Amino acid sequence: MGRLFAARSRSAGIAVRELDRPLSADLFARELPGADLVVLSVPVNVFAEVVALAAPHLDGRQVLADVCSVKVRPVQAMLEAYAGPVAGTHPLFGPNPGPGRNRVALAGGRGQEAAALAEAWFTAMGFPCFRTGPETHDRAMALVQSLNFVTSVAYLATLAEDGELLDFLTPSFDRRLAAARKMLTEDSAMFSALFEANPFAQDAVRRFRTVLGIAMGGDVDLLCERANWWWRDESTGGEV
Repeated sequence: MGRLFAARSRSAGIAVRELDRPLSADLFARELPGADLVVLSVPVNVFAEVVALAAPHLDGRQVLADVCSVKVRPVQAMLEAYAGPVAGTHPLFGPNPGPGRNRVALAGGRGQEAAALAEAWFTAMGFPCFRTGPETHDRAMALVQSLNFVTSVAYLATLAEDGELLDFLTPSFDRRLAAARKMLTEDSAMFSALFEANPFAQDAVRRFRTVLGIAMGGDVDLLCERANWWWRDESTGGEV
């Protein structure tokens, strides 16, 4: 993500410095002065450690921001480590964005100028933004991201090591397997860390368990009716 934003910034005529591992207090002391916006693009499980290294070398006017996929804990870590302006952001796409929404959630922080600068930066790179709060964000991502990950893992783990199933696979199963491949073979460590870092992930699992209880009771038609909410505008012929 850091490389993506550096390349997009340069294409938009924005000067950018790239810092890479090993990150250290000496590196931050040398490179952070003069920057208007300091964006931390690091794994969530080391975020607090990196913030603690970087914050002492900010001048109190510079905007400190993150791009983590969870917001409550990273925003709190920035607010505790730094007294200046802070912007919590989450780009809702990966490092190779294709056509589509490619939006950025601006979720919490300190100071209107921080959110405004972060929004101006993302907009200049071609990524539209919307405003929300850290808890609202994390509740949504617990359902959209964490629950998608953990239910895919649970489903495929349930079927694993049963070689007799291989002759019975259908096109719909193959599509689900293909959709989950990258998430589980390349990005599972990242998604596991995000699941653990999201304070609302377990609530999402409990919500899903309740719905599974309806399936266990045999009322699958009710679930199908509810699931068709996603295509409601097609069935009504209008916009929702």
